[in-house]
Amino acid sequence: MGASLAESQMFAVYLNDHVAGATAGVELAWRMAREHHSSDTGTELKNLAAEISRDRQSLLRLMASLGVPVRRYKIYGAWAGEKIGRLKPNARVVRRSGLSTIVELEALRLGVEGKTLLWRALLGWAPGEPRLDTRRLHELLDAARQQAEALDALHARAHQKFMTDRRS
Repeated sequence: MGASLAESQMFAVYLNDHVAGATAGVELAWRMAREHHSSDTGTELKNLAAEISRDRQSLLRLMASLGVPVRRYKIYGAWAGEKIGRLKPNARVVRRSGLSTIVELEALRLGVEGKTLLWRALLGWAPGEPRLDTRRLHELLDAARQQAEALDALHARAHQKFMTDRRS
């Protein structure tokens, strides 16, 4: 009999890659919440950041329950990558471009889509791995879908604001 899924080296890589992505997503979400705290989207972004952070913690707890070691170098790399990503040119020297919020919301949306696929994959593997809690995975999947809808709505509003500002 072969090794269980949780003992698979490739499975550990997969989960650690998702933790790294979640780390970058959490950093981006909290930064956006801080930057927009006084705007009409500030509360929504703060709530999303808290949810994304909780989901990352859920993934870390799941890895611990499966005995999958966390590769800290991937977490540090993702954290640094998010910080370096802030240096991207945006045609402005000192202040943010009007498109910055749109691009950042798209990045968060991509991260949530990746997380959605993770929860779906884990649900598919759950019948062979009794330590995977299908009820909890369904909850996480539903939360990710709601986050995607919220991000889509924020993106539409940011796009509309950009178009309105551009005409002014």
